[in-house]
Amino acid sequence: MKNYRTLLFDVDDTLLDFGAAEKLALRLLFEDQKLTLTPEIEAHYKIINQGLWRDLEEGKIDRDALGNIRFSLLFKEYGQEVDGTLLEKKYRSFLAEGHELVNGAFSLISDLQHTHDLYVVTNGISSMQHKRLRATGLHPLFKGIFVSEDTGFQKPQKEFFDYVFARIPNVSVEQVLIIGDSLSSDIKGGQLAGIDTCWFNPELKPNETSILPTYQIQRLDDLYQILNIERKAAASH
Repeated sequence: MKNYRTLLFDVDDTLLDFGAAEKLALRLLFEDQKLTLTPEIEAHYKIINQGLWRDLEEGKIDRDALGNIRFSLLFKEYGQEVDGTLLEKKYRSFLAEGHELVNGAFSLISDLQHTHDLYVVTNGISSMQHKRLRATGLHPLFKGIFVSEDTGFQKPQKEFFDYVFARIPNVSVEQVLIIGDSLSSDIKGGQLAGIDTCWFNPELKPNETSILPTYQIQRLDDLYQILNIERKAAASH
């Protein structure tokens, strides 16, 4: 069993339930606009949003462009012209309120803080991610929080990880493991950075890519076995 010392955790859909936060934020945004969010519109938004995030990860657009156009594109599909930048600002404020934990996240991080050096590596808005992590109580359990907005680079870019490693004392890439839900962002990023990877895949989605993680887990609790440590913290927070 490999001896890992430094653990890099993604946030959304790894530690925090982004799906729940997104659903709430969209509902509040549509209520604010005095509109009804239907399942069809929500599904269509996700298609547009995921496409834009792929473009961002591939360097085709920047973060500002993503935020400023996703709602414009969505409403345009339904024959409406809106101020995409204004709606984005409101959406982010609603999204920042979402901080529901993924099952097992708090107990896992509570345990691992005593045995490993823990860091957050996340794409997103810095103020939002810090606020959400503070609301869960996870924030002080990490030795560092690295957000793409602050680093100037996105996962999976190698430059993102170069930035992170330059700020972790005495880091050894052979002893680093990244844990995340995204093959294209977390796992590919880890591979480009030359570190081992752990794909958190709770729904056991098929991997239809050429990106092969070092490990795959369905529950966060499964990480205890990979790290060869015992579970100690309470199951809930």
